[in-house]
Amino acid sequence: MSKVKILPSNIEFLKLLKKNNNRDWFNDHKDRYTTELENIVAFADALLAEMNKHDVIETPTGKKSLFRIYRDTRFSNDKTPYKTVFSGSFTRASKQKRGGYYFHIEPGNSFIGGGFWGPEPADLKRVRDELAHDAAPLRKIVKSKSFVNTFGTLQGEQVKTTPKGFDAANPAIDLIRYKQYLVMKKFTDKEVLSDDFLKKVNEAFKNMRPFFDYMSEVLTTDVNGISII
Repeated sequence: MSKVKILPSNIEFLKLLKKNNNRDWFNDHKDRYTTELENIVAFADALLAEMNKHDVIETPTGKKSLFRIYRDTRFSNDKTPYKTVFSGSFTRASKQKRGGYYFHIEPGNSFIGGGFWGPEPADLKRVRDELAHDAAPLRKIVKSKSFVNTFGTLQGEQVKTTPKGFDAANPAIDLIRYKQYLVMKKFTDKEVLSDDFLKKVNEAFKNMRPFFDYMSEVLTTDVNGISII
């Protein structure tokens, strides 16, 4: 596995940017930003190479996975021009593979995540219909040792009432109420700077696969289990 790692200078730059989140400071330190970004790109490239050993990723390069540091402030009350994180996402290849991977490097708030952030209404209904019919397969996944040890619990926003068309007495109503289906693992700054951080991130992403495989099967078939793609 690659020895590329997150550097203390990467974290320190983000701390400085948070204290000096303005265009003048950023322009004066643009060379420093470019240097730090080069290491983040190298980390993302190394992570992509490892992930392609256990999944097929559509995102072509680490650089392409990264989100821009410039914030869109047009519709936000927060007018600070820059994000104070390094973050990126990887898309799984082909229509048969659903779900996406996300990594987020921020002093004191680093984490990786994945799942279904804003599912299309039709996809959300399909998942809910499947859970209403038989939630046992998903419950088995989220109660497995690898899932619990890595992610703790399933996460995501939930509706407070029963979704239209579903029975409040359904045994799976706790799962049906989700409108996002997400998993997340947090890391301390010490873990982020450790030599094996890349390995730990890759292992966490790998542990998402049973969840992704289940959701992919549901979202690529109809209620009778017939392929729709």
